[in-house]
Amino acid sequence: MCGIVGAVAQRDVAEILVEGLKRLEYRGYDSAGLAVTTPDGALHRLRRLGKVKALADSVADTAVEGGTGIAHTRWATHGEPSEANAHPHMSGEHIAVVHNGIIENHQLLREQLEQRGYQFTSDTDTEVICHLVDWELNQHGGDLLAAFQRTIGQLEGAYGTVVMDRRQPEHLVAARSGSPLVIGCGIGENFLASDQLALLNVTRRFIFLEEGDIARVSRRDIEIFDVEGNPVERNMQESSITQDAADKGQYRHYMQKEIFEQPAALTNTFESRLGSKSILGESFGQGAEEIFSKAQHIQIIACGTSYNAGLVARYWFESIAGISCDVEIASEFRYRNFVSRPNSLLLTISQSGETADTLAALRLAKQRGYMAAMAICNVPGSSLVRESDLAFMTRAGTEIGVASTKAFTTQLASLLMLVTAVGKIQRRIDEKLEAKIADTLHRLPATLEQALAFDKDIEQLAEDFAEKHHALFLGRGEFYPIAIEAALKLKEISYIHAEAYAAGELKHGPLALIDADMPVIVVAPNNDLLEKLKSNIEEVRARGGQLYVFADQDAGFVESEGMKIIAMPHVDELVAPIFYTLPMQLLAYHVALIKGTDVDQPRNLAKAVTVE
Repeated sequence: MCGIVGAVAQRDVAEILVEGLKRLEYRGYDSAGLAVTTPDGALHRLRRLGKVKALADSVADTAVEGGTGIAHTRWATHGEPSEANAHPHMSGEHIAVVHNGIIENHQLLREQLEQRGYQFTSDTDTEVICHLVDWELNQHGGDLLAAFQRTIGQLEGAYGTVVMDRRQPEHLVAARSGSPLVIGCGIGENFLASDQLALLNVTRRFIFLEEGDIARVSRRDIEIFDVEGNPVERNMQESSITQDAADKGQYRHYMQKEIFEQPAALTNTFESRLGSKSILGESFGQGAEEIFSKAQHIQIIACGTSYNAGLVARYWFESIAGISCDVEIASEFRYRNFVSRPNSLLLTISQSGETADTLAALRLAKQRGYMAAMAICNVPGSSLVRESDLAFMTRAGTEIGVASTKAFTTQLASLLMLVTAVGKIQRRIDEKLEAKIADTLHRLPATLEQALAFDKDIEQLAEDFAEKHHALFLGRGEFYPIAIEAALKLKEISYIHAEAYAAGELKHGPLALIDADMPVIVVAPNNDLLEKLKSNIEEVRARGGQLYVFADQDAGFVESEGMKIIAMPHVDELVAPIFYTLPMQLLAYHVALIKGTDVDQPRNLAKAVTVE
């Protein structure tokens, strides 16, 4: 969601801050701002509604100078999108604050501060932080760190926040609770950000703050204190992310680029993890074999697209490995009075590893007796990875488009490898089946190239959706979750209302929606449920529905009035859910182009959902 960038340097930092915000634009936001301490000791603040470019233009016009500063892109939670509600927020002319997250007791704190004489200029929860810091400094004196530590003790909720005081320009102070922060380590300069991607143009060395950490960052020193206030050391890590990940190259949009990167992304997922005839068990980390051998049940927790990946994995765990599996939305799981099963492995899935509900569910489950926790994630060093017993990196690479594509398919591939590893260790999968899975995965990147070859055909097909406002997706078995994911993609970026149903549920209500204006998109591989699916398709045809069937070329479909067939090459049923995902992504992309929407940054959405 919101993005934070901070810097303490001997050089002017305004352009560094703006460049960092540009690198975080993919997260989604409605306003941007920065504050810099100037050489004459003033605090120069600029805020603009809309894109970072508006802020960048203002910085260029006013020649902002100064070596200590903070910047922010805001995604509205409390208060409408406006310049007044944009960050940084200030108390008087001294204190400036940027903040990600939600302060749950902000109303009570606001009332207390108003009684003390503070005047609020925004509707945000964030403004209470800067006034509290100012109050603590005025009442108790001392330095900014001490005042900030006292302030943090009064806050309830989630926050990644950075504070600066123009009277103490030599450092920034920061705190992390439920919202990520990372320190970028330079030479004679240091930085802060909510995502390491923001800082790759100035450093590749990072320290990830842990839950409850408070840090003081100056040009030459970094001090970190844990939740108890004790000084602690956190490991420095070298980033392997490539700086050109944020370059669209030959592609029109990041989403288009990331769709076409999927074969390469899967090659990275498999590297050093796939033997010629086996899944290499050591890929899952130290202690994995013992944990997998004891697992009698799998509980998957995730949100959004990652949840849909989990739904597919449930079919795989039960049909391939013979292990019971449940899947639940993290925001529901964490508030339900659930019962944990004996020897149950908690499996969380997240692209960012900072999804607030998934993290909260993980922490709760660890208190409630789960045998172990494992994360499937794309971001090394993220909170989910650090707080889990085991972690498996999808290696999708940086994903900029808000609508997830390569993160989803690499999650699916990772889950299939996990299913195989668990089944093998428990002797539920024999060597023959393991060798078949390994061979199929080896061939998967080339298989996906065949799906991408349908791009032009799907582009033409998308023209039928130009005037449509609703769509229905159908699938059966493990392709029902693929239909759910396809509907999510279409609604996310084209703003067409789309739903997905298990095809067998048509008679139980959805048939009432069918008419000539309701396109029905069907995922139809050649599997054991094909004949059942054909019966469901006939139910739609009989009611005048317009069908678009993405079918295996051997499935026996013939195009006719009211039914267009997109004949797909036959692929192994093990990886068919991954294969059929790509044409669904391409359909959503081309429909969005026709609709003229913002493909990479759809309205009201953010890439990393780090608040409830």
